[in-house]
Amino acid sequence: MSKWNIVTLDEVCSKGNSSIAQKDIKNNNRLYEIYGAGGYIKNIDFYQQSKPYVAVVKDGAGVGRTMLLPEKTSVIGTMQYLIPNESVIAEYLYYAVTYMNLAKYFTGTTIPHIYFKDYQKEKIILPPIETQHKIATTLNKVTHTIDLCNQITEKLDLLVKSRFVEMFGGIHDSNLYPYQSIDTFTSVTSGGTPDRKNNDYWENGSIPWIKTTELHNNVIHEAEESITEKGLNESSAKLVPKGTILIAMYGQGKTRGMTALLGVEASTNQACACILPCDKLNQIYLWKYLILSYDKLRTLAKGGNQPNLNGNIIKKFPILVPPITLQNQFSDFIEQTEKSKLAVKKVLEKAETLKKSLMQEYFSGQ
Repeated sequence: MSKWNIVTLDEVCSKGNSSIAQKDIKNNNRLYEIYGAGGYIKNIDFYQQSKPYVAVVKDGAGVGRTMLLPEKTSVIGTMQYLIPNESVIAEYLYYAVTYMNLAKYFTGTTIPHIYFKDYQKEKIILPPIETQHKIATTLNKVTHTIDLCNQITEKLDLLVKSRFVEMFGGIHDSNLYPYQSIDTFTSVTSGGTPDRKNNDYWENGSIPWIKTTELHNNVIHEAEESITEKGLNESSAKLVPKGTILIAMYGQGKTRGMTALLGVEASTNQACACILPCDKLNQIYLWKYLILSYDKLRTLAKGGNQPNLNGNIIKKFPILVPPITLQNQFSDFIEQTEKSKLAVKKVLEKAETLKKSLMQEYFSGQ
């Protein structure tokens, strides 16, 4: 690797701009694909690039994200083209630019933006073309494994949703069983945050303290932070039991409405609604029902610039209540799918670790 050339990004590619607005793209069934920050948009009747290239999100959400796109395609105006010259192949350029983490160059607050002039002097290791192909092939294989794991996980989630509808007739529109609000079955509470300035509340804490950023429709067995007994007793934080369902009442991006199931006794911050375990509902059934209700929950949020849920909304949220025997059957099905997801997750974690290691090896210059 020490014999390979180190050049700047602008020495191996040129920048191209697009003036195509998504609102101006007609809905037609043509030959050529056009892409935006979220990926494929639709087909159009022309293309702007005749060879494979790297596309970079330059405006708005996802700024700095990179895509490898094929020949005879285009992008909309919120993205820009990085067009490789004869010294580099598009796949190698894609991985190299991804490793640069271009998002660090963003400016602006309302609408983030990045400029080619700010990152064009980023260093890039440039091996011979044959070696570039080998590196790209290796990374493609690992990336394919990661993509496959994510696809399997998505399909397992869809299987759960299909099974629910098959058993219970629907999520929010079933006429097979009654709907009842959560507070008719159990209590809903929330937590609090001990004073950050008081070390006695945090230092050497042994009580798990959960934040909304840790809620990913997952089972939580350990927390990123812990508080002390004093912090618990002298704040509005509360200890809730294992089996409690947490719902993020507010938070950035996709956080609001996300859930978790406590695998341990823990405390939470004030942004988490805590649905305590009860005998009248199978807690796994209830948890999965709330996961399937993510979009509906988010629509109930109140407020202006940053809508939030609150405890009363959670308490009054209607739950489909089939017989407990059917709830238990559905819970058993969930247990089997969760085992499958766990196995896939282990493969995914290994593949992601390997990819990170390979990217470091190939592109760090160390």
